[in-house]
Amino acid sequence: MTKLNIIDASFTQEMMKVTANMYRLGWDERNGGNISYLLTEEEVAAYLDIEKVVRTIPMQFDGKELAGKYFIVTGSGKYFKNVIDDPAVNLGVIRVAADGKNLELLWGLEDGGRPTSELPSHFMSHIARMKVDPENRIVMHTHATHLLAMTFTHPLEEKALTRTLWQMCTECLVVFPEGVGIIPWLVPGTNEIGEATAAKMHEFRLVIWPFHGIYGAGRNMDEVFGLIETAEKAAKVYTYVQAQGGAKQAITDQQLKDLADAFGVTPMEGFLEL
Repeated sequence: MTKLNIIDASFTQEMMKVTANMYRLGWDERNGGNISYLLTEEEVAAYLDIEKVVRTIPMQFDGKELAGKYFIVTGSGKYFKNVIDDPAVNLGVIRVAADGKNLELLWGLEDGGRPTSELPSHFMSHIARMKVDPENRIVMHTHATHLLAMTFTHPLEEKALTRTLWQMCTECLVVFPEGVGIIPWLVPGTNEIGEATAAKMHEFRLVIWPFHGIYGAGRNMDEVFGLIETAEKAAKVYTYVQAQGGAKQAITDQQLKDLADAFGVTPMEGFLEL
């Protein structure tokens, strides 16, 4: 049976568009940033012969919990600005092998490339988030500019930073009522940073990597991009407020509670001082 062109697949198109947008926003300079998107076998099989493995790629992580799962991912060392023009080189569709220690490349990475070096961190976060929400499909890492800057000027404490973001823009509490998690600075591309991020993903969909960027997770591309976009807008407002001499007034915790009640969301326990 003739397969459809995978470039036309909705998941490929989403990856092409969102990487271009993230680069346009200045969040993913050079080869900064990475995305992984969990796919179903039915989605992949409409476009690819799933029995045809292009090559096998060893993985320094035990991914048995994801054995047989399919993903489309950005490539290691690939520039987001190039994805939209050459997706077959800059993206790859992979399946986690039965042993959990290898990846089976089914499409893409045509120049001999490899999936993002942060793949263990992505996989650990997928595993953590799927235990909270089985519909979780996206993990996204980006160097959102103002959130990155904020890690130099704001106390790196989850409650304090979350409350500041909530107070910068009324919609923030509604969009991420659980707040943001924060891990210590760790060397990127290691299992250690992946484990620390995944531990936070049991409670948060947004996890800040100080002096580096942010991780987001969720059900679809719009949700995750929107999470990061909203937190980044709040961080941008915070930057402007600080440059103007600091806040003279702000949304109160009672007003935040009233907002949560109105929109039917539950703020992270203990993050409001009432």
